[in-house]
Amino acid sequence: MQVSQPRLSFWQIWNVSFGFLGVQFGFALQNANVSRILSDLGADLHSLSLFWLVAPIMGLIVQPIVGSASDRTWNRLGRRRPFILAGAIAAVVGMILLPNAPIFVAFLAPMLMGALMVALMDASFNVCFQPFRSLVSDMVPASQRNIGYSVQSLLINIGAVIGSILPFVLTNVIGLENTAQMGEVAPSVMWAFYIGATVLLGTVLWTVFRTKEYAPEDYNKYKGLDAVSTTEEKLSTGERLKGFFTLVGEMPPMMRQLAVVQFFSWFALFIMWVYTTPAITQHIWGVDKQWFDPDYIASVAVVPEAISAAKGAAGDWVGILFAAYSVFAALFSIVLAKLADTLGRKLVYGGALALGGISYVSFLLFQDLNAVNVNLLITEVTVPQGAVNLLIPMIGIGIAWAAILAMPYAMLAGALPANKTGVYMGIFNFTVAAPQIVSGLTAGWILSSVFDNDAKYIIVVAGISMLLGAISVYFVKEPKSAEVSA
Repeated sequence: MQVSQPRLSFWQIWNVSFGFLGVQFGFALQNANVSRILSDLGADLHSLSLFWLVAPIMGLIVQPIVGSASDRTWNRLGRRRPFILAGAIAAVVGMILLPNAPIFVAFLAPMLMGALMVALMDASFNVCFQPFRSLVSDMVPASQRNIGYSVQSLLINIGAVIGSILPFVLTNVIGLENTAQMGEVAPSVMWAFYIGATVLLGTVLWTVFRTKEYAPEDYNKYKGLDAVSTTEEKLSTGERLKGFFTLVGEMPPMMRQLAVVQFFSWFALFIMWVYTTPAITQHIWGVDKQWFDPDYIASVAVVPEAISAAKGAAGDWVGILFAAYSVFAALFSIVLAKLADTLGRKLVYGGALALGGISYVSFLLFQDLNAVNVNLLITEVTVPQGAVNLLIPMIGIGIAWAAILAMPYAMLAGALPANKTGVYMGIFNFTVAAPQIVSGLTAGWILSSVFDNDAKYIIVVAGISMLLGAISVYFVKEPKSAEVSA
């Protein structure tokens, strides 16, 4: 017989997801700086998206495996926490090694070493991501699910704000150098990754030691499961693969419908993360696209100081923009659960994606090369007026990001069998990874062949994709409460 699952206090819900703040801190550092690091190490615009394919491929491989394994794990640390802790430790190693890629030139080319460290970080982040999603589903009762995933979204965005802005702070407040010659990494970026690694490990340890997962017998009672249904079966690898593909074929209908929305959403996000830095460097700072061509750079004796300074300043401002959309996402997360309860998840989700799509397209409207002095409270900087204007579309992008982090998981969690939540959340990550892979394989070609490496237009493509995602939400059919209970 199913026993009512205890409601959690706000701080208990907070502790369950607190480690995600640190994981997202590291992920935000990667999102805002990996294109910059790889460009400094020798990657051209066309190949940038190919390097970024490492992230979704790792998610595609890692998350279903970790999800299935965590469904069958019960030990002293619990069910999900062992994987969260292991992933955090591996991510810390990658974050320390990535900015030091040039040191290993005796063994591997710096760009190849950088790509390997990105792969290690991405694999490790994915080991953490999936169990954190499932931990909320495990620990938070159905009546608190909206608030559970909204708090997780809030913490994710707090981490993203700090991680995104950190290199800018280290340059403009602490005084570290933010420029680098080809084959090197800027000191401000190096120290940002060291600090991020420390924060990641600390917050994950907080969740691991402050959250106590339910014992198997209690979990079974709260989820209405028989003890035998959660007992690990001794199956061969072939039988496990067969069972996995059976689960894929039997996924709930709503999961398939959400997959379409996810495709358009994550196709757009991947473009933003990869190409915002070159887009604003060209469009707002007025740097010619030839300075993103390694062959051209190799043909000149030295990169002019003005070009290096502009690329460094633009790279720092991307951190400000990414921090801004994360701030707006965090603020929207505070009211997201209430809006979803009042207006319905579909309306809130679709409206947020539509606003995000319009915001991407509006990038074209904000070019203004006139220099202005900006007081950011912690420091003052001189940047083009267009850079300041870009804070406006970050509002819509932040609202869309908050909804993407929370709504599909809140909608999906109630439609999944409790004893298969982990593996289905892992399978659902296909809908995050696959569109990024498609984007990675096509965006670079579109940018070079269609737009002649004028990066602002690929941001418009992202906006159109996000608008298609908003339309797709209309076709998602949420199960009724009786169906969810069944």
